[in-house]
Amino acid sequence: MRVVVQEAAFDAGAELNAFSAGLGNMGAVVSFTGLVRDVAGGLAGMEIEHYPGMTEKAIAAICEEAMTRWSLGDALVIHRYGALAAGDTIMMVATASRHRVDAFQAAEFLMDYLKSRAPFWKKETTGQGDGWVAARDEDEDALTRW
Repeated sequence: MRVVVQEAAFDAGAELNAFSAGLGNMGAVVSFTGLVRDVAGGLAGMEIEHYPGMTEKAIAAICEEAMTRWSLGDALVIHRYGALAAGDTIMMVATASRHRVDAFQAAEFLMDYLKSRAPFWKKETTGQGDGWVAARDEDEDALTRW
């Protein structure tokens, strides 16, 4: 299991290849890569803040839970912070398991957690000014599945 919180951009393809290497006893690898989405009015930029140490610890704890709940062979979470633009890669989740259902469900669980509970704070700058991104009801509702 690997959790990385970093400012620098990353190559999702290279990360997936590295994650998949040596998983010969696994039958499934599922990955998701998130991009910074443009917003109405045009996104001039997004700034993501976090508390170093606390953020990694919180994400590692939820990864450990996913590893146990879905019998994963491995898991990877990469999440960026700092200044980002529309279209930038913001995060990646990858899971490996012997069977695809476990890999898919665990990846969805991790993505829902990252969207709703991971300790990141996002501020968007648009043509209308700056504003903190508020929690969305549908993101909160997604957690009820788990």
